[in-house]
Amino acid sequence: MSSIDEKVEPIYKAVLDRNPGEIEFHQAVREVLESLGPVLVKHPEFADHRIIERICEPERQIIFRVPWVDDKNVVQINRGFRVEFNSALGPYKGGLRFHPSVYLGIIKFLGFEQIFKNALTGLPIGGGKGGSDFDPKGKSDAEVMRFCQSFMTELYRHLGEYTDVPAGDIGVGGREIGYMFGQYKRITNRWEAGVLTGKGLDWGGSLVRTEATGYGATFFVDEMLKVRNESFDGKTCIVSGSGNVSIYTMEKIAQLGGKTVACSDSNGYIYDEKGIDLDLVKQLKEVERRRIKNYVDVYKHAKYISKGNIWEVPCQVAMPSATQNEINGKDAEMLVKNGCIAVGEGANMPTTPEGIKVFLDAKIAYGPGKAANAGGVATSALEMQQNASRDSWSFEYTEDRLRQIMRNIHKTCYETAEEYGAPGNYVTGANISAFIKVAQAMVAFGVI
Repeated sequence: MSSIDEKVEPIYKAVLDRNPGEIEFHQAVREVLESLGPVLVKHPEFADHRIIERICEPERQIIFRVPWVDDKNVVQINRGFRVEFNSALGPYKGGLRFHPSVYLGIIKFLGFEQIFKNALTGLPIGGGKGGSDFDPKGKSDAEVMRFCQSFMTELYRHLGEYTDVPAGDIGVGGREIGYMFGQYKRITNRWEAGVLTGKGLDWGGSLVRTEATGYGATFFVDEMLKVRNESFDGKTCIVSGSGNVSIYTMEKIAQLGGKTVACSDSNGYIYDEKGIDLDLVKQLKEVERRRIKNYVDVYKHAKYISKGNIWEVPCQVAMPSATQNEINGKDAEMLVKNGCIAVGEGANMPTTPEGIKVFLDAKIAYGPGKAANAGGVATSALEMQQNASRDSWSFEYTEDRLRQIMRNIHKTCYETAEEYGAPGNYVTGANISAFIKVAQAMVAFGVI
């Protein structure tokens, strides 16, 4: 693990003392703070205004009860969260996650990351995140609807297109967004399209939103490869997960000439040396809602490894796209040893600090999540633009906007890393460039 500059160390200790037990949040804060020593030398005004201390404290944290009735007429109770972290650059923007693992520390880690990710897009959006420990898996549509309506009945009062604009995340797709938008409309008597993103195409959604995070991560890795005179063409790739991000990462890899040979879900992974059949994965996961192991029912030559470690599969490009901390130090060492030259994070913080150190020490092209997976929120902001102008853009135009945003993010991270004496270090470049942008806005606003 890298060391924190002595000027920043007391701030980090105060964050630990103030937020006990929130290990994911601690990890996310440390990862940013490790980059900031040189920034305070160049910008002493940030220390004078105590910007780091303020940026580590959410502007607002909302926790609420979500009661709902299941199909057996039994009352269930979940907990809902919305952490409105920082609005220096625009209204809070960030997804809602419905998963049993959700607690305040997870939401704060995601919200903190979102501040910097959103800043990197160059679009006027602040950082926030929310969700619930509700698990939509195994629930009927009617149960999911009742939960979403109860969730929005509390959350609606904190939202608005100029205040806070949630989107989807793990466990929250078009179905859930639809139920929540319907309840918001019902309560407020306003057809306010800009209050949620990830909407259906028939009622204010944007083309490319479904594909955006996966496409964006692949565009970012493509840019990293280009500066090394490489490309996806002919590269063997592995992509963890088999949800939205993973599926559209694999799709764009194929379009750019690469071949994905492995993908996974929480139970194990499949390996197909001929290349993953993406249409089959889409059928299994998006239509039939089945497990990835059913892939081998169709392709007998493919292998399914129950509870296996996908990072054991040799590849040249790895795209962790499932969840936080899925690549540890040993996994990273194995990837490097097996010839991996690039890693692009489609998930949020999927690599542990030990894993990040391995990648950076090996000088491979490593794209951290706050840069590489910013395509999702960037396209959410493009959806907000279309809603505000009562317009709808073509797929090609929207994808081109996304591609340009990801190129700009790469350029910003690459040039900032060079400027601060860490050439090729996208972690340093992303953290510093995003922090400076938010910090300058906070200084301009005074002490608020």
